Amino acid sequence: MRSTGDHIPLTRPWGRAAVGRAIPWGAAEPWKTAPRAGRSTGGRPHRLSGDQVHPVQIVDLFAGPGGLDVAATKLGVAAAGVEWDSAACTTRRAAGLVTVEGDVRRYGPSHFPDADVLAGGPPCQTFTVAGGGAGRRALDDVLAFVARMVAREGREEIAKDLSKMEDERTGLVLEPLRWVLEAIDVHDAPYRAIVLEQVPAVLPVWEAYAQALRGEGYSVDCGLLRTEAYGVPQTRRRAVLIARMGGEDVRLPAPTHRTYRKGLPRDAGDSTLQPWRTMGEVLPERESPFHVVSNYGTGGDPKARGRRSSSEPSATVTGKISRNRVLAPDGGEDRFSPSEAGRLQTFPKDYPWLGRDVGQQIGNAVPPRLAMHVLCAAFGWAPPSDAMLRSLETWETQPAFVPDARVREPEVASVAQYV
Repeated sequence: MRSTGDHIPLTRPWGRAAVGRAIPWGAAEPWKTAPRAGRSTGGRPHRLSGDQVHPVQIVDLFAGPGGLDVAATKLGVAAAGVEWDSAACTTRRAAGLVTVEGDVRRYGPSHFPDADVLAGGPPCQTFTVAGGGAGRRALDDVLAFVARMVAREGREEIAKDLSKMEDERTGLVLEPLRWVLEAIDVHDAPYRAIVLEQVPAVLPVWEAYAQALRGEGYSVDCGLLRTEAYGVPQTRRRAVLIARMGGEDVRLPAPTHRTYRKGLPRDAGDSTLQPWRTMGEVLPERESPFHVVSNYGTGGDPKARGRRSSSEPSATVTGKISRNRVLAPDGGEDRFSPSEAGRLQTFPKDYPWLGRDVGQQIGNAVPPRLAMHVLCAAFGWAPPSDAMLRSLETWETQPAFVPDARVREPEVASVAQYV
């Protein structure tokens, strides 16, 4: 059992969303395993599975402004996020999310003894599987570190070698594995489920994680997901890994919507899936048709700027979305508001975006709608119902539910301390 000394409590009311109403679970099934031996329930309600009970609680590393935690909240699942960026923490606190502002490397499983689900999207440099440049070398270094960590190689040597890395982000992408191994080796309390996501270039790292996790007793699936295939009105690809402890097979969520292909109509493709969602659908207050001009994927070349209609999904929402030009039917020109940009990521309309670099916060976030599908798959639950997905459209902060999660950072913690 993990230490319960200086730890962060998770006190979101079980089975209720931030808006204070019950969330219908439909055919969703809770965990089919009993709680870990010795774990205190703290008097909280629990999910039921036959005659066994088990709470679901998440610690979210590199949590950003709250994409995954918004989805968890709407599912009635408690979550605490660790995030170093003060602006993102300002937004999180305004939204009423449990927030620890600090460096993930200074924390570990012992600070979140109630959490049995690990999630995260560690920042990383641009890895590449091609060529022999810095991106390829960084990827090779990370894959080598994964192998050494899983082999429980000497932590002092790993720490020494990590300190020599040109970019500290190389070490950050290893942090989730450090938490996983520490939970197993030090606390004898492995996480019941793991959810990781990042840009497509990180997929080889997740594949190495998958091999390592299978060796620790997890069922794992990983791959590239297209956000529009899950009802996000945006074309965006993410490398996602989900794992669950035990023998039961785990699978990435099945698509619910068709994938977008430029020039093809919405009804093209698999007739069993819903059409992809458009910008106009989620921004009904804007007069249609409007057009969005961006330079995403153009290398900044003005001659190659992308253009999409309101009858299409948005291009990938990046931290530079505030620079996108929105062309109205009458010829006027505008920019997306934070609320509009957030809705293209499927955040609630009234989500409280605050602090500096709001565009960057939005662009870096996990789309809550995608996160809801991924969490349900990781937990072994049925896909989210329409009612659950609609609940993402609004947000009501209830700060009384959120404890003071600002705790003193530990003196020492690093990837090297996994044993």
